[in-house]
Amino acid sequence: MYLVTGATGQIGRRVVRLLRERELPVRAFVRLTSRYGELENRGAELYIGDLLEDRDIQKGCKGVEYIISTHGSGSGNAQALDYRANIDLIDQAKEQGVRHFVFISVLGSDRGYEDAPVFKAKRAVEKYLEVSGLNYTILRPAGLSSNLLPLAEQFRQTGIYLLIGDPNHRTSIVSTDDLAQIAIDSVTVEGARNQIFAVGGPDVLKREDIPRIFSRIFNREPIIINPPLFVFDGVRNALGFVNPQARKGLGTLRTLLGNEFFCTPAEIATLESVYNLKLESLESFLRRYLGT
Repeated sequence: MYLVTGATGQIGRRVVRLLRERELPVRAFVRLTSRYGELENRGAELYIGDLLEDRDIQKGCKGVEYIISTHGSGSGNAQALDYRANIDLIDQAKEQGVRHFVFISVLGSDRGYEDAPVFKAKRAVEKYLEVSGLNYTILRPAGLSSNLLPLAEQFRQTGIYLLIGDPNHRTSIVSTDDLAQIAIDSVTVEGARNQIFAVGGPDVLKREDIPRIFSRIFNREPIIINPPLFVFDGVRNALGFVNPQARKGLGTLRTLLGNEFFCTPAEIATLESVYNLKLESLESFLRRYLGT
């Protein structure tokens, strides 16, 4: 039995879908208020609970052999969801004799970004998992292609693309479908045991390449609005006078906007070799989902 947390999210939903396509048993950890109908229709066992409650985590882990932790807080409560919930999951995994724990982290978690609560929380979990005694795989995606789908649809309607910060910053966005496959295969691929992998797409792109990809897909010239990063900083600081907690929460987004997150060719070659797959390009992913 696989337990997938964050099962209605971009990664988790695809993990559950792929597990069921392989006819493997999976328990989807979902919130009562989430949209979990698709998971139920695919034959997943639903566990309705709250990752902020130790009792729910304990019950959700019973009888589980593999855990794939895909949940995250975004820019919300990183301490509770990204850190505490994962620590509790790891402790329960040890109690239940779980055979393998797959943790979705973030590229750059080890760079010491002090202003990014999610990065700090993810790194602390990585360290805890490494010394837990469990078999583990830690995956650090550079960015998810599925996150660009709403932006692509907006571009389809308006031709406008908002690009905050340096357009030359590099990225290597991974197909979310590839990431789901890698997460599942991590429990059986020998070379993935007790390893940390940077996970990205096959191409190192500049951020300004993304609206150009949209332009090719929809055959229209992009209107790129490119405010400098100090504009974001000004808005964030002004918000901080009204809501200091909201300003702190935006630290992760500020880190993402202000830095480069890409995988080297060597890291991609290692990933493809270990998992025996050919990674999908961002443009290919977008065309599949956008029907172009």
